[in-house]
Amino acid sequence: MADTLTVNLVSCVGKKLDRASPAKDLYGSTLFRLARRYVERRQGVWFILSAKYGLVAPDQRVEPYDQTLNSMKVADRRAWAHRVQQQMDTEIPSGGRCVVLAGNRYREFLMDYLSDRFTTEVPMDGLRIGEQQRWLLDN
Repeated sequence: MADTLTVNLVSCVGKKLDRASPAKDLYGSTLFRLARRYVERRQGVWFILSAKYGLVAPDQRVEPYDQTLNSMKVADRRAWAHRVQQQMDTEIPSGGRCVVLAGNRYREFLMDYLSDRFTTEVPMDGLRIGEQQRWLLDN
């Protein structure tokens, strides 16, 4: 079953460059860099879950922004998740695996949708930031 698609979803982070860049280069935290290294070493495709832009391909050029789901109201997070679902419906075929490397706020209204479309994994669920970094280094 080597042909099974794996989709990796990595959440955006607050630390960003101060100029438009490919999304994979825009985000500068250690956690994001480790997550990027993790997904790029594996088979499959990956996307960034951006608080401003929704589902973003790694090579898509984006402007820096100051927005996070952590400070959004529930209704706004639901609307964001709906937008991401619409983008995924267009960009990604159903089936295969989905590995989610994102915190609770970025996945809370996506998981039911993802579980309907993929075999879904959240390998760092419940880990604190330092533990997530260690997990990414070890895997």
